[in-house]
Amino acid sequence: MGRLSRWSGSGRVPQIPSDRAPDSMLRTPTLPLLAPAALALLLSVAVRAEDAPRPVSPGTQAAPSLGADTLKPGKPAVKPYLADAALPDAVQILPSPPAHDAPLDKADRAAFNSTRVLKGTPRWDLAANDVAEGAAAVLENFACVLGTRIDQARVPAVINLLERARLDLARATRAPKVHYRRLRPFVGNEAPICVQRSQALADSFSYPSGHATQGWAYALILASLVPEKATPILVRGRAYGESRIVCGVHWLSDVAAGRLTGTAVFAALMGDATFRADLDRARAELRSAMAAPVTAPDQAACTRETDALREPPLEF
Repeated sequence: MGRLSRWSGSGRVPQIPSDRAPDSMLRTPTLPLLAPAALALLLSVAVRAEDAPRPVSPGTQAAPSLGADTLKPGKPAVKPYLADAALPDAVQILPSPPAHDAPLDKADRAAFNSTRVLKGTPRWDLAANDVAEGAAAVLENFACVLGTRIDQARVPAVINLLERARLDLARATRAPKVHYRRLRPFVGNEAPICVQRSQALADSFSYPSGHATQGWAYALILASLVPEKATPILVRGRAYGESRIVCGVHWLSDVAAGRLTGTAVFAALMGDATFRADLDRARAELRSAMAAPVTAPDQAACTRETDALREPPLEF
C-alpha cells in the first residue's frame, strides 16, 4: 500500500462482514395456501406489475438498464453473443472476496479511507464522470485517448459490438454478485462518495465491480480495434475501473475481480465467430470515422484527465 500513503486519511470505517447481507435481502416471502386458480391469477398480476415501467422522479437520471436498448429506450436490447455454455463462470474463476480483517480486507479499507480526501480534486471529478456506462458513454470517456469524439450515429457497427458484448459482461458479473452478496464500502458510514446515496445502490452487491468489468473489457475491444493506441486505451480502461474506488462505491478487490472477469469474457468472445465478424466490421467503421474530419475532444477536459491519470495506480 506504499503508493496509497500520499492519500492517507484518518477516518475509520465500521467493520462490515463481507459475507453478510441485510436481513431484508435474505428473507424469502411466503404465500398463504391458495386454490390453484386463485394462485395463478395472483401470479399473472404480479408478473404484469413486475414488467411495468417504474417512474423516475424529475431531475433524476437513472442508470441505463442492462436489458434495455440504450439507443432506443424502452425497446429490448439485442441478444448477447455467448450461449450459456460458452459464458465464463466467474464464481469458479474469481477468488472469494477477502475475509473480514484479512490482509486484503485491510487493504480494501485503507484504499477506501485514503481516497476520501480526493473529493474536490481532478481525480474525483474524473471518477464522477466515469459513472456513465454503455457504448455511447465509453466512446465519450475514451475520446481523449482516441484523439477524437466519435459520433455514435456514424459508427452503428461499433455501438452494436459494444452493446451486445455488454450483455455478456452483465451476465458474467451477476452470478458472483448474488453468490457473495458483498456490501459496498459506503454502507454503514457517512464518508463522501461521488454519486448520490440511494437505498437501491446500498442494497446492490459489490463483488465484482460491473463498471470495472465493462471498462476493462471495452478497453480490450477498443485496443483491438485501434492497436496503435492500445497503451493509452488500456491505461484509460484501468483508470475507469479505479474510478469506482475513488468514487467510494467499490472496494479495491472488487475492481481487481472486475478486470479478471472482463478479461475472461473478452477471451470467450474472441472464440465466437459472430463476435469476430462484428469486430472486423467495427474496426473498418471506426478507422473510417477517425480518418474523416473529426471533432476534437474538449482540450480542457483532456488536460484535466491527463492530470488525474498522473496519480499512481491504486494497488494492493
